[in-house]
Amino acid sequence: ISFAELLDHVGGMGRFQIIYAILLAIPVFIIASHNLLQNFTAATSEHHCQVHININNTPYTNLTGKLAAKDLLRVSIPMDSNLQPEKCHRFVTMQWQLLDSNATVTNLTELETEPCADGWVYDKSIFTSTIITEWDLVCDSRQLKQMAQSIYMAGVLAGGIIFGSLSDRFGRRSPLIWCYLQMTVTGTSTAFSLSFTAYCIFRFLTGMAFSGIVMNGVSLSVEWTPTRTRAIVVTMYGYCITIGQCILPGVAYAIPNWRWLQLVVSFSPLSFLIHSPSILLFSLDEAETMI
Repeated sequence: ISFAELLDHVGGMGRFQIIYAILLAIPVFIIASHNLLQNFTAATSEHHCQVHININNTPYTNLTGKLAAKDLLRVSIPMDSNLQPEKCHRFVTMQWQLLDSNATVTNLTELETEPCADGWVYDKSIFTSTIITEWDLVCDSRQLKQMAQSIYMAGVLAGGIIFGSLSDRFGRRSPLIWCYLQMTVTGTSTAFSLSFTAYCIFRFLTGMAFSGIVMNGVSLSVEWTPTRTRAIVVTMYGYCITIGQCILPGVAYAIPNWRWLQLVVSFSPLSFLIHSPSILLFSLDEAETMI
């Protein structure tokens, strides 16, 4: 007699299976946010080159009394077709003639420019801090943003391979509990990363844990439910992932600092981690009693 037939013989989808599936699905609400988290922790704000100048010593201060910030940008940074400061270059020398309405400039493209040697100024009206502003992942370094997400997804792939093999060899409960621990530790460590390299390493390990949690959680739920209800259980997990990702924008809006946002999303599995051994052991004991 197969295990599925045995489940049907003892009552099919009972209280144990329902509680078991719900408890394993609860952490998925929050951890699913990690897939889309970098859309907010790595949001690119408007930016332009940092300008270092003593405004009091400019030749036009006597005319205006105080040089406006927009005028300072105009003489320091080239403007694009929309009259917005260019993001990655600035003038080598201040072009004060641009403030003189009587002066004429034959060709702005001939004015010498240079990369942003002194860093960038970012618009913090929406996100007060992101990994972009933390490590200046703009201009020549803008590809690092996509690389960080690719490293996370590589971790998801590696986690499926590694924890899948471990689950087949040692069972699903122990790897699942380990993945909860790894998710909490590496996700929290990501929030305290001091370098972009450390950030990528922790994100890779977080991706591994995410894959192990979802894979083992779904497998445990499906294996303990009758065949006719397995599609419902898998669909419930899909809804949990979707709802968790839909909640993320609201959380990101309330927490515009990337470190705090990363910490909140990563710290949530801790409470379940503390109780997961007792929950799973209790569930197994109840299952034995039921059978």
